Amino acid sequence: MAKYTEEDSRTFSEYLLIPGLTDKDCTPQNVCLKTPLVSFRKGTQPLISLNIPFVSAIMQSVSDDHMAITLARNGGLSFIFGSQSIETQTEMVRKVKKFKAGFVESDSNLTPENTLKDVIEMKAKTGHGTIGITKDGSIHGKLLGIVSSRDYRPGHDPMDKKIKDFMTPFSKLITGTTGITLNKANDIIWDHKLNSLPIIDKNQILQFFVFRKDYDNHKEYPEELSDDSKKLMVGAGINTRDYKERVPSLVNEGADILCVDSSDGYTEWQRETIKFVKEKYNNKIPVGGGNVVDRDGFLYLAESGADFVKVGVGGGSICITRETKGIGRGQATAIIDVANARDEYFKKTGVYIPICSDGGIVQDYHMVLALAMGADFLMMGRYFARFDESPSRKVLLNNRYVKEYWGEGSNRARNWQRYDMGGSSTLKFEEGVDSYVPYAGKLKDNIQITLGKIKSTLCSCGAHNIAELKQKAKLTVVSSTSIVEGGAHDVILKDTNI
Repeated sequence: MAKYTEEDSRTFSEYLLIPGLTDKDCTPQNVCLKTPLVSFRKGTQPLISLNIPFVSAIMQSVSDDHMAITLARNGGLSFIFGSQSIETQTEMVRKVKKFKAGFVESDSNLTPENTLKDVIEMKAKTGHGTIGITKDGSIHGKLLGIVSSRDYRPGHDPMDKKIKDFMTPFSKLITGTTGITLNKANDIIWDHKLNSLPIIDKNQILQFFVFRKDYDNHKEYPEELSDDSKKLMVGAGINTRDYKERVPSLVNEGADILCVDSSDGYTEWQRETIKFVKEKYNNKIPVGGGNVVDRDGFLYLAESGADFVKVGVGGGSICITRETKGIGRGQATAIIDVANARDEYFKKTGVYIPICSDGGIVQDYHMVLALAMGADFLMMGRYFARFDESPSRKVLLNNRYVKEYWGEGSNRARNWQRYDMGGSSTLKFEEGVDSYVPYAGKLKDNIQITLGKIKSTLCSCGAHNIAELKQKAKLTVVSSTSIVEGGAHDVILKDTNI
């Protein structure tokens, strides 16, 4: 006969935080959100800690190199999606590790033989007004000139006009050479009143652009997550099928941490994958496991050597695992159960294994609830998919801008490895949907608002950091009517569009 659990399977929306004593020093600017990313022994420090408790989901529509760079600069970390070829995933990791603040690789390039029509189409596609003109049109080709909006007049110049006839040629460009400091590059931009400065090597090969408009962003990010060599940190998703080939390639390019991307982490395949990474690299490359929803699943991965454990099955906004298979658990209940198991494991072994809440976050306050319930950091997909930095398209839908967002279990992603049950290599049925999310602009602008809310909520709980929050937080279950009471009610709202 099946085993039954008596407690309800609850979501974050069924809980509220009860205020605690806020002392005079407990102000948002004094709140620290640093949190461990990987396991550590009692009395020691973790190999990697996040400066903010956010990582982006291992999804095609969320985590590429652009997202990884921006999130790391703001204190979090991305796990670049693994549902792609080993070569393309490895290249994304390489781009993050090679990134230099303020130095931008040009992804808008043409040849002198291209036309004005090509320039207009390139600008519409990428949104970039400065186009590098290289001999072969590649990112790192020989620089022959640049084209900016000052070089042509749409509607006046013929669309078939060759770029070589209106570009600013190399002989008239002011350039910087490889090895130049960012401060020096900015000095050149300001001294010569430039909008951009191409950086080339001794053979005139284009390496980067430094842009005047990015001057403010060139300042050191106070929360930037970087390694001992001051390179941005980046993670990568792996699966239980091709890990013996994928992992070495990712590690060779500098991936700082790996995570087995699976909807069900309580499997022997996951244990084998984790043990392979731990043994091959002598425990020097951290690897996370998941996803699980109870103490048994956590303990299995902990004993397998996982450096962190992801919690959550079916709670993601585009995940339909519960609907299609009847498998899963309310995210709040799952976090509480796994956190208790984690704490017991720590007392027993002296090893603390961070847990990651993956899915179920709808409102910003849910983030604090997840942390209060025991999560050390949060993995989010929908939240990050809304931003400019995500790899999906921005489209106009019903007079409103949205971004495409699809699940790894959808036919669009065809990420059968994530849902691998040891059978043939095919996606037999979908466990994710194809959808849209409201476009929200730049990551940095939005994440600062979110972090401000989190810090303010910690203060209301009397907590100066996440560890204190777990100790001091008081939670209460809410009724359906109290949820209504929590929003605007019994008033006539003004129409702000009038």
